Formats: sequence, structure tokens, C-alpha cells
Amino acid sequence: MQTTLTGDLNEAEVGFWAQSFVDSKLSSCIHINKSRSIYTWKGEINSNYEWRIQFKTTNSKLSKLIAQIKLEHTYDLPEIVYWAVESTEEYARWIKGD
Repeated sequence: MQTTLTGDLNEAEVGFWAQSFVDSKLSSCIHINKSRSIYTWKGEINSNYEWRIQFKTTNSKLSKLIAQIKLEHTYDLPEIVYWAVESTEEYARWIKGD
């Protein structure tokens, strides 16, 4: 699952925000990268730095994770995308917390 945060935040702020999802056990691991986004918003083309946040979670936690992101996010319309993946059994057990 993935979202973005404004590039105006510093690394510590982003880390604190992301860690709250690990602390609450909604995600087992989170990757954080700063990237350039080019997008259209309200009819204008924008180009800004954003923080790309990728969460590793389970299907059973997905709806709670999405709800929490919507609650805490600063964007009017946060990016929330997710997809199914496959992994080794050992890695899947770790993500599930087994």
C-alpha cells in the first residue's frame, strides 16, 4: 500500500508519522523515499517533491490502515493505492506477525 506526504515535511516528521503505523501494528514495515511528483491538481500542472510512503501490511489490516491514513493525512485527497503481492511463506509470516 502506498501514499505520499508533502515534501515540505522534514525527514524526522515523516519518520514520526510513519512509525505511528508500525507502533499501532497496522504495518509491519514502511519504506520512505523522497521523490519528484508531476501531476495535475485543480486544472494546473504541478511539480513538487513529496515523500513516498510504502506500507507492508495484511489484507485483514488494510481497511483500518486506510481509515487511519485518511484521518491523519494533510492532503485534501491523499494518494492511497494498494495491490496484492506474493512473497515467500517466511516473509508473509513475518508481515502477519506470526
